[in-house]
Amino acid sequence: MDTIAKLPDIAGKVEHHGSLADFIWFRTGGPAEWLVRPDSVDGLSAFLKALPKDVPVLPVGVGSNLIVRDGGVPGVVIRLPKGMAKLQAEPGNRIRVGAAAMGITVASAARDAGIAGLEFLRGIPGTVGGAVRMNAGAYGREVADILVEAMVVERDGTIRTWSKDQLGFTYRHSALPEGAVVIGALFEGTPGDPQAIGAEMDRIAAEREASQPLRSRTGGSTFKNPPGEKAWQLVDAAGCRGLRIGDAQVSEKHTNFLLNLDHATSEDIEALGEEVRARVKAKSGIELEWEIQRVGVSK
Repeated sequence: MDTIAKLPDIAGKVEHHGSLADFIWFRTGGPAEWLVRPDSVDGLSAFLKALPKDVPVLPVGVGSNLIVRDGGVPGVVIRLPKGMAKLQAEPGNRIRVGAAAMGITVASAARDAGIAGLEFLRGIPGTVGGAVRMNAGAYGREVADILVEAMVVERDGTIRTWSKDQLGFTYRHSALPEGAVVIGALFEGTPGDPQAIGAEMDRIAAEREASQPLRSRTGGSTFKNPPGEKAWQLVDAAGCRGLRIGDAQVSEKHTNFLLNLDHATSEDIEALGEEVRARVKAKSGIELEWEIQRVGVSK
């Protein structure tokens, strides 16, 4: 798996064969060849500039929508520190946030500032960086609806601001190239009453609690919703509710979630997802697309 024996110098924390399963939501998968936690944007920029161009770079937040394969991830995995999670309300119903901030933190800060329209971030369990990269969405809204611009360290170390148009958002996708690291975002909402905003956030939280397996080892929504369809309904209609491969299971509570019941491997989880896709295709003729990002190499 190793692609580089020695890294350029960087201030922060660097681990050779650093564990990803310690924080990835599924709690499975192999290590990063190098797990790097930079302590500053400038340090990250200099590091990427000095890193040989053929070494792959993967930014990871909290791993809430990620399968890390059992052989681990070659190259460098970048995980931003809590210091890159700062938030600041700005004039014009805007809020500037660091990419390591969690969706719920952003929604709460917007509520306190009387900025409406960001409540749906309460239902997105990942970081801002991941949300921007995949145009995350929930409850009828998505990042494209609120993003003004994103601050990015590109793979060659260039620090650049990308406008929403440059990001080319489509459903659960952006035009950000591999190896680019989102370091911040500027969101814009509309004037709102903090009490009403808080009530909508509470409604979203209650709906998630009622319908999703929040206390399980899972990876969030597994498949994208096909046009005019709901992935969970297609999975259910194909008879996959509760389906298991080893300790990997299709959730009985919400069939678009896969679970690690205890000792599942990433191979088990991915194989289960592929079996679900095959059964849905056989039943409905619809080919489900993965929403969960699958990274790394097989063991």
